[in-house]
Amino acid sequence: MTVRILAVGDVCGKPGLDFLRRRLRSIQKAQRIDFTVVNGENANVVGVTPAQCEEIFDAGADVITLGNHTWTRTELQDYLNRTSHVLRPANFAPQCPGQGFGIYETNAGPIMVVNAIGRFTLDANTDNPFVVTDNILADHADVKLVLVDFHAEGTSEKLAMGYFLEGRASAVWGTHTHVQTSDCAVLPGGTGYISDLGMTGPARSVLGIDVDQSIGKFLGDPPRRYASAGGPCKMECAVFELDAETGRCLSAEALRIE
Repeated sequence: MTVRILAVGDVCGKPGLDFLRRRLRSIQKAQRIDFTVVNGENANVVGVTPAQCEEIFDAGADVITLGNHTWTRTELQDYLNRTSHVLRPANFAPQCPGQGFGIYETNAGPIMVVNAIGRFTLDANTDNPFVVTDNILADHADVKLVLVDFHAEGTSEKLAMGYFLEGRASAVWGTHTHVQTSDCAVLPGGTGYISDLGMTGPARSVLGIDVDQSIGKFLGDPPRRYASAGGPCKMECAVFELDAETGRCLSAEALRIE
């Protein structure tokens, strides 16, 4: 039996959230998707609210992962304690609300999703993501289908995580940089991998943000609240086909839907 996993890149602002709601279910049908993980930490441009998480679930997500903007919206903290389907990075301090991984029952058996955050340039006061993820996988070695969203800046750190988990995770993907990379592949050990899924939001933008505002920031304009770009949107994502019995990835494909 095979399982088809859809991993969706960072949802950016209201335009990205609206596009997700309009298109996700048709994409799931066309790609015969069994389980969907969406990174939602930028649905509010910076951070995400509980109401926006519910919109992402209504759109068709099974699990939402987060990242460095997890704590931007303080109202999310209580929500994280009430749901097991929204994950914050597992290597945040243990006293933080919520959980960093979850195990979800499906027709193909249990699927474990792990969310971790990198340390290179993110200035995050976190535990070592390699050690934390390694311990989670070791503690749940009986789960065959393992998915890891590694929210990190550096492609070097992401690639290292992919190789570190090769043969133990079914799929490892990067999020955070909002630019889809061209290295989607199945590693020799049977792990699907891509350094960054990309983003879901305005196609003509700088990582989802208005182009003129972004240029102005680099020119030295006074800071102001980020504004989402307008215009047509895109969804960048990847599909991983897994063997349900072994957990090995059989194929991996990056997609861009406009």
